Amino acid sequence: MINILEKIRKYRIERNWSEYQLAEKSELPQSTISSWYRKNQIPTIQSLDKICSAFNISLSQFLIEDDITETYLTEEQKELLLCYAKLSKEQQEALIDFLKAL
Repeated sequence: MINILEKIRKYRIERNWSEYQLAEKSELPQSTISSWYRKNQIPTIQSLDKICSAFNISLSQFLIEDDITETYLTEEQKELLLCYAKLSKEQQEALIDFLKAL
């Protein structure tokens, strides 16, 4: 079973974000995010959706089990997707435009 809080932490650490930065980017109060960890509470779907938007991923991408992606992707594909997910929306669009132009 997926550990929501650990997955949020993993995505946050991959991007070198503090809880404060995640709160700013997701437009959620930092106290809300902190309380999830202090009280071991799972965020609401609405909050999780805001978190996913901050990470530039869909809710379904967030909820997929890691072992599924481990099975089907090469190391290079995983690295590419991780790098892509760290980009802003504008950077993602520019990258796609660049790749289409190749």
